[in-house]
Amino acid sequence: MMKMEASFDTEESFDDPSCLAPQPPVSPAKRTTNEVKETKTTINGVTFPLPDQGPEQQLLKPNDWSYCDYFWTDKKDPQGATSDVGFEVLVHKQLKGKQMQKEMSEFIHERIKIEEEYAKNLSKLSLSPLAAQEEGTLGEAWTQLKKSLHDEAEVHLKFSNKLHSEVEKPLLTFRGDGFKKDLKKYEHNLSDLRKQLTSRYAGVEKARRALADRQKDLEVKTQQLEIRLSNKTEEDIKKARRKSTQAGDDLMHCIDLYNRAQCKWFEEMVTSSMELEKLEVERIEWIQQHLRQYTTLRHETDMFNQSTVEPVDQLLQNVDPAKDRELWVKENKTGEVRPVDLDI
Repeated sequence: MMKMEASFDTEESFDDPSCLAPQPPVSPAKRTTNEVKETKTTINGVTFPLPDQGPEQQLLKPNDWSYCDYFWTDKKDPQGATSDVGFEVLVHKQLKGKQMQKEMSEFIHERIKIEEEYAKNLSKLSLSPLAAQEEGTLGEAWTQLKKSLHDEAEVHLKFSNKLHSEVEKPLLTFRGDGFKKDLKKYEHNLSDLRKQLTSRYAGVEKARRALADRQKDLEVKTQQLEIRLSNKTEEDIKKARRKSTQAGDDLMHCIDLYNRAQCKWFEEMVTSSMELEKLEVERIEWIQQHLRQYTTLRHETDMFNQSTVEPVDQLLQNVDPAKDRELWVKENKTGEVRPVDLDI
C-alpha cells in the first residue's frame, strides 16, 4: 500500500499568496465596465493567468523538471478536445512503467530458457562417444575437453537459476496487484476535487449571470426614473439596487468558495504528483539494481566458464606427439626384427 509521504508547505510554496490570503475584492455590483480588465482565463474549471499579465510565475522546484510544475493543463487530442487531465498523464506513466517492468521480466524469462536449453545440449554432448578411442596425451586432452562441456553446462544451469531468483522474480513481483488500486485512489481523489472545482465555477458563472440581470434591471429602472419621476419608480430603484448589491455579494461568496476549492485541488495536485514522481524514481532505481545484478551474474558465468577450460588448456600444452607415438608403438608393435638381405 502506498502512503502519501510527500508534504507541501502551502505557506512557503504557493507562487500566488492570494490563493491563501485573498485580498478583499471590490464588490462586483459597484464596478463599472471600464474598470474590468481581463487578466485571467478559466479553462475546464481551472483559472490561469493570461500571457504577459501580472508577474511571471516561478517554478515550485526550479531546475528539477518536477512533475508538480508541468502538468497543470489538460492534454489535448489531435482534434483539440480534452483527452486527459494533467494528473491522468502521470498515472498513465506509472501504468506504463508497470507494464515495462513486466515485459523486462518476460525478457529475462526467455533468456533463462535459452540458458537452460544450452546447458541441456552441452551436457548431452559431453556424453558423446565420438573420438572416444583417441589415445595418449591427445586422448587425455580430448577426454578433459568433453568433461569441460559437462562442467560448463552446470555453470549455465546455475546462471539460469540465479537469473530466476535474483532478476526475473524481483522484476515480476515489484509492486504487486495492489499498486493499480493505490493509483486509482490518487486518481479518484483528484477527480473528486476537480469535479468540486468545476461545480464551484458553475456556481460563479450562475452568480455572474444573476448579477448581470440585476444590474440590467437597475439600469432600466434608472432610465425610467429619468423619464418620469414618481415615488413608485424611486422605490423600485431602491429595491433593484438592493437586489443588485445582494447579487454582487452572492457572486463574491461564490468566487470565494471557488478559490478555496481551487486551492485545495492545487495542494492535492502538488502532493500527489510529487508522490508519483518519487514512485517513478524508486521504480527506475529498482530495475537498475537488478539489471546490474544480471551483468554481475553474467561476468561470474564467464569467469566460471573460463575455469572449466583451464584444465583442457593445460593438457593441450602437454600433448606430445613423440610420447603418443611411443605409447602407441609399445601397445601395438608387431615385431622389432627388421628384414635382411637373402644370402645364396
